[in-house]
Amino acid sequence: MSPARQTAFQVLLLVEQGGYASDLLLSRTRGLDSRDAGLASEIVYGCLRFQGQLDFLIEQLSGRPPQRLDPEVRVALRMGVFQRRWLDRVPAHAAVSESVDLVKRAGKRSSAGLVNAVLRKVRKGPVRWPDRATELSLPSWLLERWSAQYGAQTAEKIAAAFLEPPATYVRIPSGIVPEGLKAEPTEIAGCFRVIEGARGDLRVQDISSQAIVPLLELRPGLSFLDVCAAPGNKTAQALESGVRAVACDLHLSRLEGLKGLACDLVVLDGTVPLPFRRRFDRILLDAPCSGTGTLGRNPEIKWRLKPGDLAGHHARQVKLLANALEVLAPGGRLVYSTCSLEREENQAVLETVLGGVPQRGVTRVPGVDAGDGFFAAVIGST
Repeated sequence: MSPARQTAFQVLLLVEQGGYASDLLLSRTRGLDSRDAGLASEIVYGCLRFQGQLDFLIEQLSGRPPQRLDPEVRVALRMGVFQRRWLDRVPAHAAVSESVDLVKRAGKRSSAGLVNAVLRKVRKGPVRWPDRATELSLPSWLLERWSAQYGAQTAEKIAAAFLEPPATYVRIPSGIVPEGLKAEPTEIAGCFRVIEGARGDLRVQDISSQAIVPLLELRPGLSFLDVCAAPGNKTAQALESGVRAVACDLHLSRLEGLKGLACDLVVLDGTVPLPFRRRFDRILLDAPCSGTGTLGRNPEIKWRLKPGDLAGHHARQVKLLANALEVLAPGGRLVYSTCSLEREENQAVLETVLGGVPQRGVTRVPGVDAGDGFFAAVIGST
């Protein structure tokens, strides 16, 4: 049994239970060689990105809705179909036989025949998909809302972009690319797109994420508050400017990664009044959100998110913004940002708190702009 397929199978089962693929792969591929780790990641992300297509094909070939199959059987079938249709270097017999073995080892021997029969029917030719959402492997409600907000053509570009592995960007404040790494500069100072080579200790940070901190116009000596700082990439980027920083998060465990940074760390709940007597010259509120702008790197989100979830995000974001504004110094500047594409989490939050949307800011749309989807608005000083 291939270690790569065993790992991918375990990760996908845990994702079905609520885990996140990126975290699970990081922890479970540490002991694998680079080839097995790479194949495991490719299978996991491929199955999640193309899950809509895979489930349609499974139902067509088996006559059974995947949701009615045992999780182990469903995951093994998705893995097998993905390998047969997308991974040319994987022999067909390996994709079939090891998917059957995975089901047997998981204690589902009675389904081994079904898995074998379905996977032997898989072909690589064109498929007549039942609708555009299935073809783009996206829940129909999400495609419909993006079409309403961005227009049908842009909505399809967004969905198509999320089917591709995202580019890797790193932060190099000096602008000097280390030896052994091939990377090209972007329009954002200090942001480089990795072409090939080892990243070493460089901080990986998407280009859209790196576009947010410059909106604060930081300079040495300013007091800076990062309300929702974890995992710390934007705090680290802000510290490049020589600010006096305080980084906060709801959970102490999430602040662990910031301990090496030259800033004060505070555990707090931003949805209640903040415990600071002083005010801050600059505040970043990179609010927790649905994450729909990051579906290229977190594809499981699109299968978990429900339309009703957005109201809960909106309510929390409104509280966070209102409380953050209370500790903004006169003449100061606050940047509100999310990695969401949804109006409820962006413009609607600002309208609720401020009565309107500030003119200054940035919106980055996958398929149109490089990187993740991001929204940011500048509140305060010009």
